[in-house]
Amino acid sequence: MKKFLFLLVLISSASSYSQNTLPITVKGKLIDKDSGAPLEFATVSFISAQPDQLPQGGVTDSEGSYRISVLPGTYTVKWEYITFKSISKQKQVLTKDKDYGVLSLAQEIAKLDAAIIVAEKTTVDIRLDKKIYNIGKDLTVQGGTASDVLDNVPSVSVDVEGNVALRGNNSVRILIDGRPSALVGFSGAEALRQIPSEAIERIEVITSPSARYDAEGTAGILNIILRKNRIIGFNGSINMNTSYPERYGISTNLNFRTTKWNLFTNTGYRYRTSPGNAFTSIEYKFPDAPPTDTALLGVDESRNFDRLGRSYFTSFGAEYFINDDSSILANVVYRLGNDNDVNTNNNQRFFSDTALNETNLREEKEAEDENDIQFSLDYQSDLDENGQKLKASAQFSTSREDQESNILQTEIISNTINDLERVLETEDETEALVQVDWEKPVGEDIQYEAGYRGNYRDISNSFFFEEREEFPNGPLVPDTTLNNTFSYKEFVNAVYGQYGQEFGKFSMLAGLRFEQTNISIHQETTDVTSKKEYSSLFPTLNLGYEIQDGENFTLGYNRRVRRPRGRRLNPFAGRSSQNSFYQGNVDLDPTFSNQVDLGYLRRWKKLTLSTSLYFNRSTDNVETIETTRLVDGNQAVFRFPVNLSTEERLGYELTLTYRPFKWWTINSDVNVFRVETDGDFEDLNFDFVNTTYFLRLNQKFELPAKIDFQTRINYRGASESAQGSQNGITTINLAASKEILMGQGSLTLNVSDLLNARRRESFTNTPSFISNSRFQWRERQVTLSFIYTFNQRDKNKERGGEGEEYEFEG
Repeated sequence: MKKFLFLLVLISSASSYSQNTLPITVKGKLIDKDSGAPLEFATVSFISAQPDQLPQGGVTDSEGSYRISVLPGTYTVKWEYITFKSISKQKQVLTKDKDYGVLSLAQEIAKLDAAIIVAEKTTVDIRLDKKIYNIGKDLTVQGGTASDVLDNVPSVSVDVEGNVALRGNNSVRILIDGRPSALVGFSGAEALRQIPSEAIERIEVITSPSARYDAEGTAGILNIILRKNRIIGFNGSINMNTSYPERYGISTNLNFRTTKWNLFTNTGYRYRTSPGNAFTSIEYKFPDAPPTDTALLGVDESRNFDRLGRSYFTSFGAEYFINDDSSILANVVYRLGNDNDVNTNNNQRFFSDTALNETNLREEKEAEDENDIQFSLDYQSDLDENGQKLKASAQFSTSREDQESNILQTEIISNTINDLERVLETEDETEALVQVDWEKPVGEDIQYEAGYRGNYRDISNSFFFEEREEFPNGPLVPDTTLNNTFSYKEFVNAVYGQYGQEFGKFSMLAGLRFEQTNISIHQETTDVTSKKEYSSLFPTLNLGYEIQDGENFTLGYNRRVRRPRGRRLNPFAGRSSQNSFYQGNVDLDPTFSNQVDLGYLRRWKKLTLSTSLYFNRSTDNVETIETTRLVDGNQAVFRFPVNLSTEERLGYELTLTYRPFKWWTINSDVNVFRVETDGDFEDLNFDFVNTTYFLRLNQKFELPAKIDFQTRINYRGASESAQGSQNGITTINLAASKEILMGQGSLTLNVSDLLNARRRESFTNTPSFISNSRFQWRERQVTLSFIYTFNQRDKNKERGGEGEEYEFEG
């Protein structure tokens, strides 16, 4: 009997020991308390109360989530992320699976020297594969637009016409909330000027995208994240601004959150005037024969742009948390624009026979209405306890723009009307997208990913032109040689897979993306159709090595594509000038590129250094050719794009952040690159080599009486091309902000382009003409903004217990 009892005790003990040594799963998520952004590569540690037991732990993934297997026991659990205050919990008895939920880490002021750039809180967060730019406290963009925000992002530049470039390369893919959008589709530059800066939470700069990202954009990806608050309860902000030249704007960001629902909106109205100017002097050459007695020898053209724009923008959505592991998010973005522009063009035309010289005043009155709407639905779920995830998205968007231009040209000396034109143009774009992504970690060091994306775009552009041929009272006669409807349809199917693994301090992420593209282009009036179909493989490889805490190397390779679209395909030339025209080319082929990027990051106590050496080689590169054609019997300058060259781009980028004192923060960004192209067109050689650079210097001073002062200086170096050159451009912005209303409100005064010097000055020399030009899209702007926030503090501490701060992602 004693032997039997002993055996029972032994079996019971063995069973108890077996159960207590089986691993349990601990999961949760870490986010930035201020911005709500996920904290990837944060550390979670489990330090046992038993002195002979080694510490256990792991790191968070790209969504800030972690799922770690540990042995049962009593631990001190610690959550840590560089420059953030750590959270530590003592005597945590872990005997079964545990979910710590969402923990929010706050910035540690004493350590902000290593991460802060231009704001009171971190504005640029440097990650291993991207830079995240948070705009919340940036004074120089308050009251501005998405273009102003992008122009202040390291590695990014925006030219005077609003065209965006990444490291000097304008082949950049712009996403909204991680997806392509018709909101920045057909006319990206103008669309970005209509998205208010207050609607943007952060910008992600991705220069070496992995296979999970769309392969579009040979320079890389810019991802615009719109605001979605994450704090429990009802909270929000109101932003009002006024400017000179005349601008007014009001917007509000509201959020209501419960444990199951998150409702949010960002809505605003803007009224703006944007005066601009341009001057062009053209001297025509006659290389084949001397000019005739009536030949046009040259033109001096002065232009003034008086733009009036009214726009309404709203983004609203709802997220439902099905359970702790899954949620569904629906979002609608709507933009309504109404513009009335007057372009005045005073041009003097010089002929061989001086008696024919004339001075014309050409006035174009343009009315434009635009409607854009985008619907999206997102679902995400944790499939099991081992970190397996599924994400699915669907998006549908439409954009329509109607333009009517009435052009009246008067000969000044005789005071007679010599041209009357009317242009009607309609642009329609429809886009649909379906995307599914799957992630599966294996243990703590290996992860598999796979996914599918189908993207359909349908663009239609109708052009109708009529002109008075008999003066003074003849009818307007349609021009059948110009009137047409241009249709562009594109369907891209893509699948990808990638594999990631960590080997101690070394990490690897290798992927392969396959994209199959079908394009159909049809010009209805002329019944001309062309179809293109091609399939491509896009390999990616990202390597990382951590030398020590706060110091690492990264090496990235990716192959990417740039498909022609928008203005480059549009075959209809503008009519605001009788001397200069731009016309798209419907026969453009895609540009393919291969890029290598070597990066280094090092953080010291007061200094952060981020640097990259990159090389990009593109084939079938698209360049804009300038030449002359006859219009109404006289020469005029025509600009059009062609697949011209092979381009090699070698560059070096350096970002430094230094905080010598708590009240003074300095950030500088330098980008130097060399471009070499090799190409011929119509027996002309367009080879050239050019080295240029960009400089950006930001400084922020925290002054007494809760006043902040910020300066930003941008310099874009002079550059050369096969047909000409451009002078350097210097832009200086200043801003000052004062807290009021017990810290819930602030007044900000900023001056954009203090010296009124943001203008493009260029020289062109071709076999058929020489020109000097100056162009200024927007003149100096002074803006006063008022921001009021309410209930922005975390109201959810009661949910955490033991002092935790819980928030939910939205």
